[in-house]
Amino acid sequence: MHSLKGTIMLQSLECNFNLDDPELVSVLDELPFWSAPFGIKLLEKIIPKKNITVLDIGFGTGFPLIELAMRLGDTCKIYGIDPWDAAAGRAREKIRVLGIQNCELLPIAEAQYFTPLPLPDRSIDLVVSNNGLNNVPDMDHTLAECARVLIPGGQLAFTMNLDGTMMEFYEVMEDVLNGYHLPESVEAMKKHILDKRKPLEEVLALLQKHGFVEVSVDHDRFSYTFADGTAMFKHFLIRLAFLDSWKKLVTDERQQKIFSEIEDRINRIADKDGFFKLSVPFVVIDVRKNRTSSM
Repeated sequence: MHSLKGTIMLQSLECNFNLDDPELVSVLDELPFWSAPFGIKLLEKIIPKKNITVLDIGFGTGFPLIELAMRLGDTCKIYGIDPWDAAAGRAREKIRVLGIQNCELLPIAEAQYFTPLPLPDRSIDLVVSNNGLNNVPDMDHTLAECARVLIPGGQLAFTMNLDGTMMEFYEVMEDVLNGYHLPESVEAMKKHILDKRKPLEEVLALLQKHGFVEVSVDHDRFSYTFADGTAMFKHFLIRLAFLDSWKKLVTDERQQKIFSEIEDRINRIADKDGFFKLSVPFVVIDVRKNRTSSM
């Protein structure tokens, strides 16, 4: 016999959603394909508990912020912070339409990003970030802030893609740049990769510096496959998140020639292999704040 009785009155729960309602449809997508493999693995690290306070750093259009709010329930408080105003507006609309009451989006000064976090010391039980912490301008300061707001023994769980991400593309690009005798562009490409995807050893050293212990690192990977290079360059994600930074690696007057050559090379690889694949290796990092920390 159960000793506790539920308090939910089934009659009060709305079940008559109109699947043709544009407002409902506008908030149904949980997260884009790019973020999904990371996000699924991240959620596996989180054990739902009552009466905890959570912070999601870099929630984008609402993941895992909204999913955690619904899974943890009304005894918990879930804060979210993200400098992308338009995405935060979409997340706010999802929260409204879905009737979520335990979620709060924190204000942020864009120039400062996540430092300082607008939360008191030792006020958070769990910090999560799905491919967000690895994209901040200063990971050192942001991890210091995570340590400050976490309670002793508090959990930090986050995902990040590794420096081998999309190396099939970068190998083609480097070969083309070398063919045009552009060593400065090759160096710029390597710096771009390093700036965007910090080596895992560097991230782990920063975690240790800021008093995080019980480190768990789970490796995984997925891939994007395309019919050819033309399809890849036209893909929305490539155009949204990658192409502009790739173009900046070469001078404006060389861009058309260089990228046409890259496209042609990839098309030939696709003709030979049947497709062109971009690999995305990533890790899920799960740590605890040292219980003896003075922060």
